[in-house]
Amino acid sequence: MSDQKYKYYNRDLSWLRFNHRVLQEMEDVRNPLMERLKFAAIFSSNLDEFFEVRVAEIRRIKFLDKSLRKKLISKPNKLLRAIKNQIHQLENQFENSLFNNLLPQLRAQGFNLLTVDDFDEEVNSFCINYYKEKIKNNIKSQSDYESNESRLFIKSGEVYLVGKDKGTIIIYELPTDLPRFIEYKRNTFLFLDDLIKINLVDKHKAEFYSIKASRDAELYIQDEYSGNLKEKIETALSNRNSGQFSTAMIDKDMPDAYKSLLYTALDISDIDIVFGSRYQKLKDIFKLSFSDDGNHQMKTLIPIRRKSLACYNCILHAMREKDRLLSFPYESFEDIIRFVNEAAVHPEVTEIKATLYRVSKTSAVAKGLMDAIKNGKHVCVFIETKARFDESNNIYWGEKLSKAGANVIYSYPGIKVHSKIMYIKAKKMDEITEYAYIGTGNFNENTSKVYTDFGLMTANKKITTDIRRVFQMLERKILVPKEKKLLVSPFTTRKKIKEGILSEIELANNKKPAYIIFKMNSLQDRKMIDLLYKASTAGVKVELIIRGICCLIPGVKGMSENIQIISIVDRFLEHSRVYIFGNGGKEKMYIGSADLMTRNLDNRIEVLTPILDSDIYKVLREVINLQLDDSIKSRRLDKNQMNNYISKKGEYLNSSQHKIYSFLKTVNNEL
Repeated sequence: MSDQKYKYYNRDLSWLRFNHRVLQEMEDVRNPLMERLKFAAIFSSNLDEFFEVRVAEIRRIKFLDKSLRKKLISKPNKLLRAIKNQIHQLENQFENSLFNNLLPQLRAQGFNLLTVDDFDEEVNSFCINYYKEKIKNNIKSQSDYESNESRLFIKSGEVYLVGKDKGTIIIYELPTDLPRFIEYKRNTFLFLDDLIKINLVDKHKAEFYSIKASRDAELYIQDEYSGNLKEKIETALSNRNSGQFSTAMIDKDMPDAYKSLLYTALDISDIDIVFGSRYQKLKDIFKLSFSDDGNHQMKTLIPIRRKSLACYNCILHAMREKDRLLSFPYESFEDIIRFVNEAAVHPEVTEIKATLYRVSKTSAVAKGLMDAIKNGKHVCVFIETKARFDESNNIYWGEKLSKAGANVIYSYPGIKVHSKIMYIKAKKMDEITEYAYIGTGNFNENTSKVYTDFGLMTANKKITTDIRRVFQMLERKILVPKEKKLLVSPFTTRKKIKEGILSEIELANNKKPAYIIFKMNSLQDRKMIDLLYKASTAGVKVELIIRGICCLIPGVKGMSENIQIISIVDRFLEHSRVYIFGNGGKEKMYIGSADLMTRNLDNRIEVLTPILDSDIYKVLREVINLQLDDSIKSRRLDKNQMNNYISKKGEYLNSSQHKIYSFLKTVNNEL
């Protein structure tokens, strides 16, 4: 490698560059106004999660023994400073773009979100009356600590208003039982923060400033777990508000006199602080509801219902004829629900097994499995209790399914089941037929509306036999699945992808065409990155489509000049994983749940399936081609991840996602 300085990009700084791409969508005037407002909420929500998970994890690493710390992050304090510097830049850009550009543009179209700078006597009077009627008797303050051993306590993720009275800090929690945005007039809203502040200023004769803390619930260092993981997760959920600070976001205009008292009251220091806007927790913008005639929304894309499936009385019959592909959110998740519900009542079905990684509270798939139990089917469900922020939903359904009679297996220490698979066994006379579903996304009807994912439905014995073995391994009936066609982490995924890359290198060394096309959420594993560098130097053409974290540095002479990376951020969250190898003109393609991150390759149960059906292969290849050719919502990732659009011209309706939707409509009868 000729330039070691550029060998790897830091994963956390790369994630922040992804959130910058989200911010770009808020700023992109090609997007309808309401879509831009949605991206403002996504940017804020993403940052909150980053504080609670990644910053918290880095801060914990600081306190490990030096030898262990070096294996994880060699200089955590230096990284935290770099993170704070980049967040400061992002926050400044976000605040300026939101308040000086987007909100005025909304106002010009009759949609008003007023700030305190916009208040007049009429608005002030409204705020005073609203406060007297609905808030005054229900809002309580915390005063400064009463003794040197007692500290103020603030919850994780909530907004507080901080004032000062006679050398003492006074703090109020923003009421969570009221809307964050108070409707003043039709399509005119006020921040609850400002409404309360002007009343508190009058009461205490002091200015008030906002603060929001993110705390560490210590949920995500897997090596700390032992014993019954499910019980540990349930306990940790109740502690999520009371863990150590990971970050406190404070209004940058807060005076130094306030800060000094606040730091002492909360027992925090500069390392804990990020200075930002006067308004915190702007993910609440998701709840801001303007009355719009649709002219400022994205064009509605009605999910496609597959005609080739609708003509069958039972999807299982359709699967026996040929493999079937579903593409979300372009196509309806209803066909997955139908698949489960039909299996639940089918007289020949005897067993249904599934992995549930991230399910909704009202999961239609889980309800279908409940019906299967009632109908005498043997149901086995693997529940992942470490699905970030969805642990409670997963545990809820695990308990319901268990009580109904399902064999429920919870995740256990040292391993996480991230695969999205289902197995169905049917028996007619002495003949057994097996069915399998392998997806890139979760069995979740809510996320299926906004995440781009693929799902393969198959009765191909080469695949179903392997899926059966994966479930036998999850049930601890066998130690290793010994699959023949599937790639299963942590057993064969790394090995087989490595073999595929080395095969392309051998072709290039023999002066034959060689190429690799990978689409994924994240690329972090250094061994895989080194293999891709090796492929580049051998002359293999490497094209990567990466939505989020990318630690590979493209375009460095002698290391990665043959690697091109694009990232697409659009109306839907790119979530599918697709791996294509040129293979000397006989392309191989895999889809599934695994990114090229160390955790996905070595520490999780992941499943990738080869695409064996030629019709499905052609469709998936065209989808990838459309993304590689995207000139509307695609950014080129260079060695500094500057996020330059391929082009800033063209309408949003010409992006690859919209072209994919149109393409899938044209092939509706063929799959």
